[in-house]
Formats: sequence, C-alpha cells, structure tokens
Amino acid sequence: MGKSYEIPYPELGSVLGEQEISVLTRLVSSGENLSGGRCREEFERCFREYLGVPYALSVTSGTVALEIAIRLLDLNEGDEVIATPQTYKASVQPLLNYPVQVRFCDVEPSTLNLDPAHFESLITSRTKAVILVHYGGLPCDMDAIMAIARRRGITVIEDCAHALGAEYRGRKPGALADIGCFSFHSSKNITTLGEGGMITLFDRTLAERADRIRSNDADAVYREQARAIGETTSAHPWMMHPGLAFTHDCSTIRYGGTNATLAEPNAAVGTVQLAKLDRLVGRRAKIADAYTEVLKQYPGVRMHQGPEPVRHGHHLYTFFADPADGILRDRLVSRLDALGVQMQLRYFPLHLLAEWRARGHDTGECPVAERMWFAQQVNLPCQPAMTDRQVDQVVSRLDTVLRQEVRGIPIAAGTARKAEGWTQ
Repeated sequence: MGKSYEIPYPELGSVLGEQEISVLTRLVSSGENLSGGRCREEFERCFREYLGVPYALSVTSGTVALEIAIRLLDLNEGDEVIATPQTYKASVQPLLNYPVQVRFCDVEPSTLNLDPAHFESLITSRTKAVILVHYGGLPCDMDAIMAIARRRGITVIEDCAHALGAEYRGRKPGALADIGCFSFHSSKNITTLGEGGMITLFDRTLAERADRIRSNDADAVYREQARAIGETTSAHPWMMHPGLAFTHDCSTIRYGGTNATLAEPNAAVGTVQLAKLDRLVGRRAKIADAYTEVLKQYPGVRMHQGPEPVRHGHHLYTFFADPADGILRDRLVSRLDALGVQMQLRYFPLHLLAEWRARGHDTGECPVAERMWFAQQVNLPCQPAMTDRQVDQVVSRLDTVLRQEVRGIPIAAGTARKAEGWTQ
C-alpha cells in the first residue's frame, strides 16, 4: 500500500465540471455521429483563432501529434535531429523508429529550455530539424532559435505540451515555429477527457499531408491518371471509400496513414476547456506567486524564469536548490515528503534512458541538464484544483524546511507530522 499524502501531487491538470457534462449529454443524446463531425471542426476553429495559426489538426494524443510531425520531416538514413533532453520521453521517442542521429542539446540552467548557443554548435550539414520543449510552460528563446534555424534551413518543431496558456513577446507557443504539437492528457493545462492532441502548422502542403495521415489515407504524391479503371463513382453512390482511385495515380508513397481522429465527445470537451484556459492558467499563476513569495527569501534558491516579456504557463512549478549554499536538493525533497507534500521530479534526462544509451548516448553529453536534474531541480504541485488550504500548507511546510536547511537543523519528523495532522 502506497503512502497517503495530505497534499498529493494532483493527477489532473485541469478542472472538469457541469459545462463539460452538459455538452457531453447534449452530444450523446443528439444521435449525431461521434467521429469526425462538427465538434471536431469547432474545436479546431477555436484553437486556430486562439493561437493565430492557419491550420490546427486535432489527433488522439500529444504523442501522435509528435509522430505525425516527425513523419513530415521526411527523414532519411544519416540525417540528424537536434532535441532537448529535458522533457518527457514522448517528445523524442518516435525518432527511435528512424535511422537518424539524434543530437541532444544541453539546456539553460535558469530555464531548462534548449540553449541556443549549444544548439548552433551542434548543427552540421546533415541537420534536418530541431525538437524543442517549452519546459514547464516557460517559452524558449524563440527569436534566437528561429534566427539560427532560418539561416541553416532547419525545421523547428515546438513541443507545446506544457505551454498552452503561455506567451512569448505577445505571441503564443504553437505559433512560433514551423510545427507545433500539443497534448491534452489529463495532466495538462486543458484536457480532452484524458487524451488528445493538436498539430499546428503554417504550411498548406504540410497541413494537407498531416490531414491525410490522421485520416487513414496514404501520405503520397498523386497525379491525375491517364487511364480509366472502370465505372465512375456516380454509378455507385453507395461506394463511400474509393478515394482518388477513379481520378488519380500515385507516383510516390511516403507513409501509410493511420486513424488518429479525435472523437467528438473529446473535441466537445476541448472547446469548453479552451474557453476556460485563461482562468485555469490564472489559478496556476496565483499558486506559483504564493510559492515564489516564500522561496525568494532564501539565498541558495533560484527561480525558474527566463527573459521578459514572457507569460509562464505554469504547467510545472520548478525551482532550484543550490548545494553550494548548503541547500541539498535530495534532503529538501525528502523533508517535504516527510511532511506530507508529495514530490515529483520532472523529467529524467532523456539521453540517459536505456534505449538512448543503446543508441550511443551517455553521461557528460548534457552536463547542465544532468547537474540540474540530479542535484538542483525541485517541482512543487501547482494544479488549479488545489484548494487554498493545500496551497497554504505547502507554503508553510516549504518555509519550515528551508529554514531547517539554511540553519542545518535536523527535522523532527514525528513532531512535524503530529503538529500538521499528517497521517500515513
């Protein structure tokens, strides 16, 4: 039996309520098709307008969004892709399916985002793309990254799984590069009933290819055919799936398609959730401000922040404990855990996972990312469903533990648990 925490790290990153139940009830009782209908079209339209992009295609998960985005790169053996190591494994896992060299780019110590200077140093004549993540909801230095990418002809994929609700110099993640990928998993800033994703694009040809892939059509090159293959579909109106069979030939097949259609109930909930986004992110920001107020009092603690002007999406609340100032991260996390605050450390450096070590990666490749994760990085719960009381409890216990760290006072775990009413 696992430990019971008074302040658990919430599994839900959003808040679902009567509005979501109402749209689901109306949809299910309407008798409408539950796949590929008006709800999906409405969700995609609202998403396009929110980001200010010409194309937004919903899919079944953020991982599928990344898989399709990577397909659009048309990678060949020997090509190279640069990627951040500080993210969830789904950001780069699709690249294991390709005979390419992945170069992990180290991160900035204050943001945990891809370091533009290291990014430029990794580029070779074989570099096709870079995959970046706006870690925790803090946007990358996109002007610097895009300037480098444009000079070198490199496609930039934004993994925006953390960044819905963030802003970078008046623009939104997902509209800052060539392709944007979003996740609507239960843990994210909005959810489409547990799973869901979105691909955002500016290029019409790429958008058409992505649409074919998600719709169970082949990603192929077609041309009008010079010969007939039989009767036209007008003679058989009940034939629903001939595609281009009667009108076109196929000259090149890149990939087969798949069914990545976001179901209507998920899309309907997504539209409701998107309308709530500013309020949900505002709640995250309020929680984050409460944590920051106590943290900034202590030397040896650094905030997770980047150059202004940016709006942090606060998907994660991260700060850094500096052992040089006597604050030991592992001891700090253990003490908070002992006081009933569930802790999670996100994310383990990807280049050190077994599957990437099998591809030749190893320690020392990204020293900043390694140092930050193994010795300094701390994540606190920061989800909008947290109550004010829970937030106050985190603040109080964080303050207590930091005072003990700074002064070198041993924690009296049993006394603290009794005083706080914590039970296991």
